[in-house]
This record gives sequence, C-alpha cells and structure tokens, in this order.
Amino acid sequence: MAATLAIGPHLVSPPVVLAPMAGITNAPFRTLCREFSGGKGLFVSEMITTRALVERNEKTMQLIQFGETERPRSIQLYGVDPATVGKAVRMIVDEDLADHIDLNFGCPVPKVTRKGGGSALPYKRNLLRAILREAVSGAGELPVTIKMRKGIDDDHTTYLDAGRIAVEEGVTAVALHGRTAAQHYSGTADWEAIARLKEHVTEIPVLGNGDIWSAADAVRMMAETGCDGVVVGRGCLGRPWLFGDLVAAFEGTGAPAAPTLREVADVMVRHAQLLGEWIGDEARGVIDFRKHVAWYLKGFSVGSDLRRSLAITSSLAELREQLDTLHLDQRWPAGADGPRGRTSGRDRVVLPDGWLNDPWDCAGVAPEAELDTSGG
Repeated sequence: MAATLAIGPHLVSPPVVLAPMAGITNAPFRTLCREFSGGKGLFVSEMITTRALVERNEKTMQLIQFGETERPRSIQLYGVDPATVGKAVRMIVDEDLADHIDLNFGCPVPKVTRKGGGSALPYKRNLLRAILREAVSGAGELPVTIKMRKGIDDDHTTYLDAGRIAVEEGVTAVALHGRTAAQHYSGTADWEAIARLKEHVTEIPVLGNGDIWSAADAVRMMAETGCDGVVVGRGCLGRPWLFGDLVAAFEGTGAPAAPTLREVADVMVRHAQLLGEWIGDEARGVIDFRKHVAWYLKGFSVGSDLRRSLAITSSLAELREQLDTLHLDQRWPAGADGPRGRTSGRDRVVLPDGWLNDPWDCAGVAPEAELDTSGG
C-alpha cells in the first residue's frame, strides 16, 4: 500500500510531487502528468514572483490559472522581500487562488541568486525567518511549504539551519534538493544530506529531490533516506508518463509497459495541442512546445535533419506530419530513463556584493530585488 504524505489538510498518495520548473510545469504539462497518474500526486505551478503577482502582471495571472479538476491547486512563490511575500500570500488567500503555497529557496540561476533570491537566500537566516513568518501568518489555513538546496556551496551549507527555522515558523513541510547552488545540476545529488535533514527535522515531513530518473529511484530514495515523499523534476522532462510509473511502483501494481515511439508521438501532439489551447493560439503553442522535442525523442533513432525540422514546426498538422515520417514502431530505447535536462555546474554562484560577509545581516536586500516577471 502506498505511503501517504500530509501537506496540511491535503493527503497526497502516493507521496509524489511534481517539482516547479520555469517554463515547463504550466497547466498543459500538469494536465498530462495528472492524466498519467490518474490524478494521484501533487502538481505544483511554475515559479510565480510575488511582485508580479501583487502587481497583477498579465503573464503571471495566466500562469496561476488551474484546470477545473486540479485539486489541490499548488502555487510556488519566489520573493526576497518579506512585505511583498506577505502581500502575495494574502492575495492568494483573499481571492481563493490556490490551496497550497510553496516558497522557492532552491533556484540556482544567476538572475535569481544575484539578487539574493532562490538558493542564495537561506544564507541570510534572519531574512529567511522574516519571509517565512510573513507567509505563514498571511496564509491562515493554507499550508506553506518550502523547497531549498543544501546551500550556496560546500563551504556555505544552509539546509539544516533552514529546516529548523522552517519548523519554528510553522512551515508544513520542507523539500531538499541534494545539491548546492554551485553544483547547479551537475554531479550526483547528495541523498545523505536528505537523510541528515530528516534526522534533524522530525516535526514535519521532509521530501527528497534530485536524481529521480525512474520510479525505482523514487522508492530507493525513500528507503535509503527515510524521507516522507519525493519531488520529481528533470526526470519527467519529455516523460509525463513517469507519474503513472510512480503510482504503480508505490502501489505495487506492476510497472506499465514503456511506450513505443508511436505512443510518444501521440503524447507530443497532445502536449502541443494543450499548449495552444492554453495560450489561445495554435502556432504559439507549437512554438512553445519546441523546447520539449529533444526530451521526448531522447534515445530514439531519429535523424539529425528530422530533429532539426521538428524543432522548427509551427502547426499541429506540420508536427504530426513530421512525426509520422519516423519509424514509429521503435521500442523504448535502453538508457533513455537516465539523466536529462541541464547538467552543467558553475565555478561560482553569482551573489550580491558582500552577501557572504554575514549570515545574519540582511542589509542590501531591497524591495527592488524582487523579480517583475514569472515563469521561464
């Protein structure tokens, strides 16, 4: 029988969460993942910046739209200013925009860390506490969770302090990606850090994230670390059916058969169609889908010329026509379940001047450090 994860009043079984990914986990992709899982699991929006939400930025207001059957509705917020985070959370509550709020303290990209946000922010312990206090107090009955990394680099780890602060400020659950910001997505995720956090934080659920490329990886992570659930990110790029595999693994019903290229092609077309319907323009939907093509086709025998052609399609008919020229009876390739997405690390993390001078002083983090756009 599958384990159950409690996120406030929401019971998630199996304990599987779709990680927020900018430009990826919009409503169409969440729809596909939920269809394959039979609606089981928790599926979080892409990152929403608190400033953009409070200012009712047009793109942001579209990104927070959920399908009629999406329950619970999960929004991930990014912010560096406690007051702005508090306003955004109260707006979500007052206007019934979501059922669960996750806070991003894990993003490693330079445009975020150079402003002191994402995976850079937990280094400033008092700032982290102030943001969590505003969020939890403003959320009322809505559960607030956080997602974070081990720290800035191996010399500046923050996850144990951040986990303790989260407990003290009333956060419902914490998720840890077992890499530092400096690692970005390179190397191997440190599952031992997830185990240490679980030992350190016993009052609330701890979720593990990093290097879950298959359902077996998720089961193994929970067994090895003792974590209460898993957060799946890059492993589902071009593989929304991974959530069906996860449900089967946790419920012990036997793994579904891996898809053939014909079945993958059908999902690709549906993904592009959903994007077009969501955006309100078929061509823009297909163009937005282009970033997914290489992930869906990883490992399959597809010529380089055709791969390039697929990456410049601009209509559903053209996409379908190009896919139909493939040898669609190909079976799922060996090794295609492995790593996908970005893998590069960084020599250093881009931070505000003097950020590492004092782990407590919050001077220099101004409201204008808030990003003004959401998503990818």
